[in-house]
Amino acid sequence: MTGPGTNTIILGGGSAGAIVIDPAVDDAAYMERVMREGEVRGGIRHILITHGHGDHIGGADELRRRSGASVFAFSREGVPLADREIADGETWELEGGERLHALHTPGHRFDHLCFLLERERILFAGDVVAGVGTVVIIPPEGEMLTYLKTLKRLRELDITRIVPAHGSTINDPRAKLNEYIAHRLERERKVKQSMLSSASPMTIPELVPLVYDDTDPALHPIAARSLEAHLIKLEREGVARVDDQGRWELIGPIHTA
Repeated sequence: MTGPGTNTIILGGGSAGAIVIDPAVDDAAYMERVMREGEVRGGIRHILITHGHGDHIGGADELRRRSGASVFAFSREGVPLADREIADGETWELEGGERLHALHTPGHRFDHLCFLLERERILFAGDVVAGVGTVVIIPPEGEMLTYLKTLKRLRELDITRIVPAHGSTINDPRAKLNEYIAHRLERERKVKQSMLSSASPMTIPELVPLVYDDTDPALHPIAARSLEAHLIKLEREGVARVDDQGRWELIGPIHTA
């Protein structure tokens, strides 16, 4: 599920010290590398978590023990080990007057944060976007309607690069965000079209091979979770409903264009 692995970000330096974003694993060689890189930047002062999935917090407790730095996250509900919660818009001062801003960006998970480097306009995006492929939205922690709102919010920002938690740096942020929005809307169109083609309500296992006919069947169990997120979005918008047998149908005005 982590693709090429989880990127750990180390930034800052000088008297302000270093910030580490998403210490991923409790591994001795990895920890030594992170500590060494932190020390050459004046020592690790803060540990920031984008969200509470295990591949983003796996090394947080050990890094805190080694460095003495506090762990910051959006909520202790999402990251119980956090020392302090971060508010949307909170800022950290870095060397040379640079600043890092926290942005609450839910959707992939309710507690998700991105971090924006003010002058360089670099977004450390966690799991909002990936350098390769797309991001899985898994209810109830993930929510598709909110996720699309987050993508659109980020698209309006002046960003020069996106550094995701998985994969390589994205050098055309607006194009990538447009691609992600278009992909989700196209998948939603296929959800509606598949439901309209049936004479009766359909379960998620029945819908998956129709909606994800372009996806390796081995990945259909994961795709089913994103499909559920799409259906919940349609339910929230008043155009779909589910019965007590888990069968979904469209209601109200339907647009598939």
